[in-house]
Amino acid sequence: MVKDKIISLITEKRARIGVVGLGYVGLPLLAEFARNGFSCTGFEVDANKSAQINGGSSYIGDISSAAIKELVGAKRLRATTDFNHLTECDAIIICVPTPLRKTKEPDVSYILAAAEEIKKRLHPGQLIILESTTYPGTTDEVLLPMFAETGLKLDEDFLLAFSPERVDPGNSQYQTHNIPKVVGGVTDDSTEVAAHLYSQIVNEVHAVRSARVAEAAKLLENTFRAVNIGMANEMARLCYALNIDTWEVIRAAATKPFGFMPFYPGPGIGGHCIPLDPHYLSWKARQHGSSSSVRFVRQSVHHFFIAWSSIREQYSHRQNRCRR
Repeated sequence: MVKDKIISLITEKRARIGVVGLGYVGLPLLAEFARNGFSCTGFEVDANKSAQINGGSSYIGDISSAAIKELVGAKRLRATTDFNHLTECDAIIICVPTPLRKTKEPDVSYILAAAEEIKKRLHPGQLIILESTTYPGTTDEVLLPMFAETGLKLDEDFLLAFSPERVDPGNSQYQTHNIPKVVGGVTDDSTEVAAHLYSQIVNEVHAVRSARVAEAAKLLENTFRAVNIGMANEMARLCYALNIDTWEVIRAAATKPFGFMPFYPGPGIGGHCIPLDPHYLSWKARQHGSSSSVRFVRQSVHHFFIAWSSIREQYSHRQNRCRR
């Protein structure tokens, strides 16, 4: 069985790992596998990035050049723009960007491009994992049919899973090895093998029933954060109008040991995921006619921007008064 074969390769550290996309998610992930004794190949369309890695230099702040140089020198890590080397990999992890189109709809073109490269070279005995944030259903509705066109069969020839990236760039406390990993396969075998793979490099793996659950979990995480940041900014706006210290209000509420998590007002939602993921969730909700979910997400994000604009105006007004 393909499951037993890949598990054996992983356990014995003979599995060859490939990561497609060497950005703030892919490069640290690749390095973590290499650090744990696996032979790793990173795939990049940017020849300059590939050359930097092979030269022992890191362009990602969360991993040092010294670490990359050591792993390259030990011949456990390399980068390439030649996707033909995908044939040598036993496990392939997709870590490419998933932006929004101008219409605020999901843009999965980078996922499709990576999947096409894999499809051309897919062969029996491979595990494919998608880590790029996307809408629920992408793994089994988009990737699985693509790979099935090769004539290879899921569970018999290859395995397919989703595991959302949870990187927090610049966070020195939580990095790849100590951030719990959620894993959901298209099938039970896929879940088991993908979870076993990640267990080699992270302290805790949480397996779920399906790829859809794992995809939805990532959108919930970031939409929750976006909505609550918006709520904090709305509260700051109200407190300003009432001449109340927002920070003291939050500190007071945070003394409750259950049912409350402090969020703080600030310049807004940033990063690679939080401004985008609520739109992925609302787009998928629209496809299934869940208008209430769409309204909730849209209004929450909309209110955030209104609140932030108001806070910015008030701050500017206060600064102008001080200058007088």
